[in-house]
Amino acid sequence: MTTEEVILSRTGGSPLLSLTQVAEILHRSPEGLRITLSRDNDIARSLNSCRVKIGRRVFFRVAGVAQFIDEA
Repeated sequence: MTTEEVILSRTGGSPLLSLTQVAEILHRSPEGLRITLSRDNDIARSLNSCRVKIGRRVFFRVAGVAQFIDEA
């Protein structure tokens, strides 16, 4: 199984992840991940590229998160 398939099976098959779900996958606190994403660093650039805003909510594409994990 690929990383993307594992994430999809663990999160119910939705192609988008909330910030809380991404933090859980990366073993970080949601607030810590929020702070990391607000800075200018490699992690923020990689994860912000797969960020999607729907209204006021922020989601992340599973494919982008899986690619980030595979490259790390």
